[in-house]
Amino acid sequence: MGVSVDVHQVYKYPFEQVVASFLRKYPNPMDKNVISVKIMEEKRDESTGVIYRKRIAICQNVVPEILRKSLSTLVILCWKKVSILKVPNIQLEEESWLNPQERNMAIRSHCLTWTQYASMKEESVFRESMENPNWTEFIQRGRISITGVGFLNCILETFASTFLRQGAQKGIRIMEMLLKEQCGAPLAE
Repeated sequence: MGVSVDVHQVYKYPFEQVVASFLRKYPNPMDKNVISVKIMEEKRDESTGVIYRKRIAICQNVVPEILRKSLSTLVILCWKKVSILKVPNIQLEEESWLNPQERNMAIRSHCLTWTQYASMKEESVFRESMENPNWTEFIQRGRISITGVGFLNCILETFASTFLRQGAQKGIRIMEMLLKEQCGAPLAE
């Protein structure tokens, strides 16, 4: 089955400032779930100017303890499958392609943990706003699909959908705060 979460936000700040804030957004005291972010690879294509980055984020396992315990109790037969929820941290891989000349950055992220039971993918783009070239548009589509735990797939997907929506809104608030701290008030129309 699977669930999708779509996000659209216009930051009233120039593209370069928004991307710079995004790249140093985590770790941040406003979101304790993200423990660390490490750049694994960074290279620039000399012919196009596109900067490619691969980063790994280590995040706290956000599946609530009560849900982990409830699932374990409900599915004694699937214990091995459900026990994977007990890991303390999860890893996310993010790849980005920043094109400074065209003023856009494409991002693809996916979860490296629980891959045999869950697929979590996000595709995002930052680009110059069509409304105002001094603003930046952010569009994100996330999808999560859980398999292998029978009727519990739906329960976990519902939790994941709620968490992704809340996480997206939290990420937007953090970006707005960082931009305001670093750049001052948003630009007017």
